[in-house]
Amino acid sequence: MIHTTSLFTLKDKVAIVTGGAGVLGSAMARGLAGAGARIAVLGRTASKVERQADAIQAAGGDAIGLVADVLNQDQLEKARTAVLHKWGRIDILLNVAGGNRPGATIGPDQDFFGLSIPDFRQVVDLNLLGTVLPTYVFAKPMAERGEGAIVNISSLTAQQPFTRVVGYGAAKAAIDNFTKWLAVEMAAKFGEGIRVNAIAPGVFIGEQNRRLLLNEDDSLTSRGETIISHTPMKRFGEPEELIGTTIWLCSPAAAFVTGIIVPVDGGFSAFSGV
Repeated sequence: MIHTTSLFTLKDKVAIVTGGAGVLGSAMARGLAGAGARIAVLGRTASKVERQADAIQAAGGDAIGLVADVLNQDQLEKARTAVLHKWGRIDILLNVAGGNRPGATIGPDQDFFGLSIPDFRQVVDLNLLGTVLPTYVFAKPMAERGEGAIVNISSLTAQQPFTRVVGYGAAKAAIDNFTKWLAVEMAAKFGEGIRVNAIAPGVFIGEQNRRLLLNEDDSLTSRGETIISHTPMKRFGEPEELIGTTIWLCSPAAAFVTGIIVPVDGGFSAFSGV
């Protein structure tokens, strides 16, 4: 008989979470820690990553905070050295770092030609290169051991482009392609033990999109109403609702799962609107 608890354990696994001090990344890091993983919280601000690491430690987990920019290879390599020195291995990489910029979106009174190309480039760099580069650095020890789990963060906008959101959607569509490509590459070159998947969250409230979706009194804006009307569960997601999928994709329970993008979106991607 298979004991299902053993399928989902991450005991003594070492996980790096980029963007680990953010709203989604911190929830996912806490979830992995709760499943037994040792967590390296990676971000650009020392106080934030240390705060998240301390919170995990206070809850009985094992964590460290590391300062590194996902677009700086030297900083990432120093972080890799620190993790290997402390724990001797890297088993899991969550590429959560990402974001958007106002100039990479089209305002209600703008058209395509109002797009800021520098902002567009920065958004693509942050979301795409900011996933490729950490993978390039942190997956190398996985390849050497022939074992590991990589989880990228996609978006609903990768498959169903949102009006106005051009830079972020384009970058996340590239994440879907990269996830599938890398899953094949890793399995072909380094064996079945390395798996690469992605999660496509639905709409979650964060600091970057709060005023776009909610008014000052927390009532829905017109855009918020549109999104909720297309979400069968009729609400936004909660960060903790990403934890179950994250643990599954990183655990032995997903041993034969690679190259997929899992929506966690309250039914948004399944709803045709009619």
